[in-house]
Parts: sequence; C-alpha cells; structure tokens
Amino acid sequence: MENLKLNRLIMKFKYALLFTTILSVVACNTKGKNKSSSENTQSEIGTQAFEFSTWITSDKEKSTDLYAAEFKKYKDHGIDEILINTLTDPNELERLVPIAKAAGLNVHAWIMTMNRPGDSVALKHPEWYAVSKEQKSCYDTRPYVDYYQWLCPNREESRNHILGLIAGLAQVEGIESVHLDYIRFSDIFLPIALLPKYDLVQDTELSEFDFCYCEVCISKFEDIHHKSPLDSSNTSIDMEWKNFRLNSVKNIVDDAYKLTKANNKKLTAAVFPYPEMAGHMVRQRWDKWNIDEVYPMIYHGFYNEEVDWIGYATKQGVNDVKSKNIAINTGVYIPDFKSPQELKKAILIAKENGAKGVSFYEGQTLTDEYLKIIKQTKAGLR
Repeated sequence: MENLKLNRLIMKFKYALLFTTILSVVACNTKGKNKSSSENTQSEIGTQAFEFSTWITSDKEKSTDLYAAEFKKYKDHGIDEILINTLTDPNELERLVPIAKAAGLNVHAWIMTMNRPGDSVALKHPEWYAVSKEQKSCYDTRPYVDYYQWLCPNREESRNHILGLIAGLAQVEGIESVHLDYIRFSDIFLPIALLPKYDLVQDTELSEFDFCYCEVCISKFEDIHHKSPLDSSNTSIDMEWKNFRLNSVKNIVDDAYKLTKANNKKLTAAVFPYPEMAGHMVRQRWDKWNIDEVYPMIYHGFYNEEVDWIGYATKQGVNDVKSKNIAINTGVYIPDFKSPQELKKAILIAKENGAKGVSFYEGQTLTDEYLKIIKQTKAGLR
C-alpha cells in the first residue's frame, strides 16, 4: 500500500515536472516571439522604402488637366505623396484625390488645426479664441501676424468644431491620413532668424505671446491644481501650468486619432523640429501623442543653422519616439538651400539619422533643378 502511494507520488511529481517544463518552454517561446514581434515592429520603419512628399495648397480655379500635369511631374521626379491644404473643404479634396491617385500619388488631407484664419464658423463665436496672459483675445488682437487666429483647445465648442472638421476630412475616400498643422499654441518663442523681422528680443516668456488664459482654461486648471496661473509670480517656471497646456493639445490629437481610425485613416502632423524644442517654443510635445507619423519642420535657415543640423534634429525626434513606433518624415524648406546639391546632402543626412522620408515645403518652390536632384537622389537610394 505504501509502495503504491509512493509510486503515485512519484508519478504525480513526474507529471508536475513535465507540466512545468512545458510551461517554461511555451513561456520562453512566447517571450521570444514577443521580443521578435517587438523588434520587427520597431524595425518596420527602417525597412520601408524611403519616401518623398510635398505640401501644396489647392486652387479651386485650377483645372483638372493642370492638376494632372502637376501631379505627373511630381511622380515622374520621385515624389510619392502630396499633403494638400484645401482650406478644410472636403469637396475640393474629393475632386483632387482621384487626379492624384491616377498619377500614382498618395494624398494626405492637410488642415490648419488650432490656428483657424478666416474660419467663418469660428468668427461668429468670439469666446472660442485663445486669450493671452495680458487678457487679449486672438479674435481681435493677433500675435505676430494677422492670420494668427488661434482657438482655445479647452472650450467644448471650439474643440468640437475642430474635431468636426477633422472628421469631415477623414471621411473622404482615398486619402491616407488627416494631416494636422498648427496643432499647438501660438509661438511663445519665434525661430531666432525671424526675430529681426518683428523687431523682437525673446529671452523670456513675454505675456503678449503667452496663451491660453481664458476663463475656461483657468477654471479647468484650478479644478485640478487648486491654484490660478494668474496668481503666479512666474508662470514660465510653473510646470503644472505648462503641462496643462501641453496636455490640452495632446487631448485634441488623441481624440483626432480615434476619429481617423474610425474611418480607417492614419493621423499625421507637421510639427516643430524635435519634441523638447517644440515643447519649449510652442507648447507641443509630440512624442507624447497617439499618432502614426510626424513631419518635423526642420527648416534650418529659420534657426540660423547649417544643413548638418537637419540630421541632428531628425535623430533627436527619431530617438524620442522610437518606443512608440511613430515614423519621422523630415520636413525641409526649399528656399533655405543654396543649391540642389545642398538639398541632396540634406536628404541623405535625414535618411542616415533614421527618417522614413523627406517632405519638401512647398510644391511651387520645386524648380526643374530641384526636381531633377530629387529624382537622382531617389534613384540612388533604391
């Protein structure tokens, strides 16, 4: 009897040992598969074909034939995608998508998001606009330039208006993404090369360029932190207040992400050069967003930098979003280049530093010489 019990115990032990071994093997295999899957996901961007794109603004008076010729010219010279600003008009987008598709181009619906110059709906609601620390509204007191008409990111009505516009574009058949631009606050700091144009020195945060201090934003902040930024002796070092505004933008992006996914589209955005810089200059930490791809506007001339800086800024962004699998398309400003060869250098530097592609601002500045070098460079990358 005791021997029988002992045999049973031995058999139970063997089965337990076998079961544990199987679990260990499965766990190791699963871990290996998960690691492999993660590695594959992170390496996906690096294995994709290097793509070129350009931003353009549509003209409703321009004929289908003229657009067909323009789009064919882009495609023939190595450009894969166009980011089209239709002034948030879905009908104009619907007109242009088939023409671009016929030429072999992918289309992204480019929208001016928080800055809504001339928005006929918003202009009927003065309370929707962002307010400066000086308590002046963008509705009638605009920072820097007249087309800076920034909406408040926290008012329910202005948020819903923006998200409604995004949803309208997302529903257009054939587009790759809704492409957010001006998805930020107004510039608290301008790019250094632009300061002389406005006769400004910005070595501190100036109240006239610091937004949004409207009653809704103040109230929402007080509900969370039980204090008002209006009582702060130095809002520039109040991290809760800065983070509140960073999150105000992030919340809109994250809602836009859900909208575009519901319509089987991607969400992309034009952003400032790299996350830390964007957060400092315009309250935009794009490394925290739910988004598929970004197009950092690494316009070296705006910052009095050399072409090599394009590689530096690209790498900063690539490293900051690596774990989120967000693709980087380096944006370059054609008038900043002294020659087509310098543009070629910039393209190669961007690729070497991890960009998925390069986007050119803007289509109308792409002369025959620049298009030729883009085509040659693309052929050399295959």
